[in-house]
Amino acid sequence: MDVDIWAWVGSTQRELHEAGNTGLAMALGDVPGQALEGRFTQLDVVAPAIAQHAETLEKPWLEFFARYWHLVGRAGDRAIGAVALDDAVALADFAQRDDVRDCPAAPGAVEVLAMTQANTDGPGYAETRLATLGAALNSVGPDSLAFSGLATQYVAALLDAGQAAEAVAYAEAAVERLRGEEREASWELGAASVRALLAAGRPDDALAALDASTGFKPDDPVAKGRRETLLRSQVLATLGRVQEAVDALPDLDVVGDHAREWVEWARTVRMLTEGIANTWQLGRILRQWMAYFESVGGHRARFELALTAGHLAVARQGLWQARLLADYAEAVIADLRATEGLAERVAELRAAADDAKELPPPGPRDELVAYFDAADGRTADPERWVGWLWPLSGTDLEATRRHTTTLGFLGYAPVGADVYWKTVVEDGDPAAAGDEDISYLTGLLIEAGQDERVETLAARLPQTRSHLALARLHRARERWEETAAEAEQAAANEGGLEALRLWSGAVQQLGDNVKAAEILKPLLDSGEGEEEDVWRIIVLSTAVEDWATVRAAGTKLGMPIEPGEGPIEEEWHLVRVILPAPDGSQREVLAVRTGPATARLAIPQPRGMDYNAGDVVVIDPRPLEPIPENEQERESFVIPFAGVTMLRPGGYTSWFFDGAAPSEDEWAEFNEVLAERGWPMWVYSDENYRVTHPATGEQLPGVFGWIAIPPAARPAELDAVLDDVTEQWSHPLAWLDLAREVGIEAERHERISKEYGL
Repeated sequence: MDVDIWAWVGSTQRELHEAGNTGLAMALGDVPGQALEGRFTQLDVVAPAIAQHAETLEKPWLEFFARYWHLVGRAGDRAIGAVALDDAVALADFAQRDDVRDCPAAPGAVEVLAMTQANTDGPGYAETRLATLGAALNSVGPDSLAFSGLATQYVAALLDAGQAAEAVAYAEAAVERLRGEEREASWELGAASVRALLAAGRPDDALAALDASTGFKPDDPVAKGRRETLLRSQVLATLGRVQEAVDALPDLDVVGDHAREWVEWARTVRMLTEGIANTWQLGRILRQWMAYFESVGGHRARFELALTAGHLAVARQGLWQARLLADYAEAVIADLRATEGLAERVAELRAAADDAKELPPPGPRDELVAYFDAADGRTADPERWVGWLWPLSGTDLEATRRHTTTLGFLGYAPVGADVYWKTVVEDGDPAAAGDEDISYLTGLLIEAGQDERVETLAARLPQTRSHLALARLHRARERWEETAAEAEQAAANEGGLEALRLWSGAVQQLGDNVKAAEILKPLLDSGEGEEEDVWRIIVLSTAVEDWATVRAAGTKLGMPIEPGEGPIEEEWHLVRVILPAPDGSQREVLAVRTGPATARLAIPQPRGMDYNAGDVVVIDPRPLEPIPENEQERESFVIPFAGVTMLRPGGYTSWFFDGAAPSEDEWAEFNEVLAERGWPMWVYSDENYRVTHPATGEQLPGVFGWIAIPPAARPAELDAVLDDVTEQWSHPLAWLDLAREVGIEAERHERISKEYGL
C-alpha cells in the first residue's frame, strides 16, 4: 500500500470523529494491526462491519481499506486459499471502479488476489498471476510502496511457474530500480530473492542475499523474525550445515499458529531428520495442518504436506501412515490445476514405503491387545501400535476398538470409522453391540464428517441409544433444538447421565436457563451426578437466582457459604472475568467474587460496552488458567474465569477524562476523593501516552481513563467534584463529554482538548 494512504486514514479518522462516528474512527486505525498481529477474531468482526458502514456512508475508499486488510489477514498469515478466492476477485473488481481506482491503495487488490491464488494452487495459477501482476507493475513505479509488494508476488509467481533463473533476475532488477529511486527493498522482496536463488541451485548466494537483506524494513514486522529464521534454517540445511540449521529453525510453538509458514517449515524439517526428533507427535501435527488446509482450500499446501509427512513417516517406519498419505496426496491432485509430475512424486512415496522394513510387533499376535493395555500411556508410540494392531482390526473386536480409536487420535478418523463401521454395522448387529462400541463408533463417524452413517446407525439401534446417537450428532453440529428433542427422548427412556447433560446443555444454548437447571437438579438428591454436574447446577441456578439450590449444591461440594435466604453477596477474593467486547475480542475485567458463580465488576468500562463497574455477572467457576504451584506466585495470582451472563446490572455510567498527568500528590488526592464516594476509576493510558504543552510544544506525560458513577449520583455531582479536585493542578484535566452532558463550561474543555492535542 502506498504511504499516501496513511495520510488519508488520519484525515478520515478525524472526519469520522467530527461526525460522531467515534467507534468507527477508532476501529479504522486498528484494523491493520489486527491483520498483522494475528488478532483475527477481532478482524473478522470489525473489518466487515467497517466495510458495511462505509458502503452506507458512500465512502468507497474506506470500504476498500477495510476489505483489503481483511483479505490480508485471511490470505496472509492464515494462508486461506479457495475459500477466499471469490472475495479476492471481487475486491480486484471493486478496485477498478471509477470512484476507487485512484485510491493510493488500489494496487493492493492485485497483490492480495495473487496471494490468495498462490495459497490455493501456486503453480496452477502461476501464469494468471504473472499476467495480472505484470499489468499492475506497469501502472506503478518504484517510487510507490505498492511496488515492493507487487514485485515480491511476481517473483513468487515466477518460482511457481518453474522459472527460477528469471525469478532471480527479476528480483535483482526490482531491487536496483528501488535503489535508483533512493529507496530500499522490503525484507519480503529480499526473502523472495533468497528463495529464487535457492530454487536456482545457488545456496551460497542465497545465504549472502539473506544476510544482506536482514536490515531491510519489513512490510509485516510482526512476522519478520520467525520468517527470517525459518528461511535461514532452510538455506543452511540446503548447504548441509545441519546443526546450524537446527539451531536456527523456529520451534513448533513459534510457527504453530501461522499457517503461512507450515509447508516451508515441514520441508526444512525433512532435510534435518539427523538433528531433529522425528516422532509420532510430529506426524500428528502435520496431519492437523493438512486438515486445516482442507477447511480453507489450500490445495497445493495439502499435497506438499502430505508428501513431506509421508517421507518423514517412512523415515520413522510408520509405513501404514506413509501409504495413507500417498493415497491422500493422490486424491488432492483432482483439486489442482497444474498436475505435471505429481503422480510420479506420489509413486515415489509409495515405493519408499514398500522398500522400508516393517517394525516387528512387541509380542505374539494373539497377545497384542494385552500388550497394548499394559503399555505406558505417556511413553507408548500410538503410531506403531496402529501398525501392529492393523492385521487384527476388523476381526478381533477388542483390537478393533483400540486400533480405530488410536487412528482417530492420530488424525485418521475416516479410516478408523470405515474399519469400525464394517465390524459393528456391516459384519455385525449394532443393536447387539455394547454401549462403549456404539459411543466410540458414533464419535469417530462425527469426527470424520460421516453424518449419514450416524443416521443409518441410529435407525438400527434400540430407541434410547438411537436418540443418544442423534443427540450427539446434533450437538456436534450445533443444532440445539434437535439436540434437545433427541436428548429429552433419550432421558425419558433411561438414557442416563449423558442424556441429561445433552438435554440441559442444549436447552441452555436455546436461552432457557430455568429449564436447563431443572433438568439437572434431581442429581443433587439422587447422587448420580459427578462434581462437574453439581458445578453446572450452581451456574444455571445462579443465572436464574434460585439461591436455595445454589446453597444446597454448594453445601454438597463443602463450600463455606453463609446460611440464609436470597442472593449470595459475600466478599470472597479478586478474580479476572473474561468478557466479550463489541469488536469480537475479549476483555479482562478485574472483579470481586461474591459467591460460587458470581462476581461484581470493579473496573469502569468505556461507553459502548454491555457491562460496567458495579455489574454482577455469572461466571463459569472453572479457572481458565492453572493455579501456580509456587506459593509466592500464588499470592499475586488472580484467577481468570469466563463470564457466562449478566445477573444484575449495577446501573453505573462511565465518563472519560484526559489530560496532562498531575504530580504524585495531586494524583493521590484525586484517587482518594473518588474512593471516598465509591466512584470506581481506572487509568487506560500507559507510560507512553503523551500530550503537548500548549505554550512550548513540549511532550508531557499524559493520562486518560474512565470514572463510573452509580445511578444515585448525578453527572453534575461528578463535574463539580472533578472541577474542585483539579482546580489547582499545573495543567488542567478535560472531561468534554461530561461537560457537554451537564452544560457547564463545555467550551473550556473543548479548548483544553485542542490546546493539549488530546
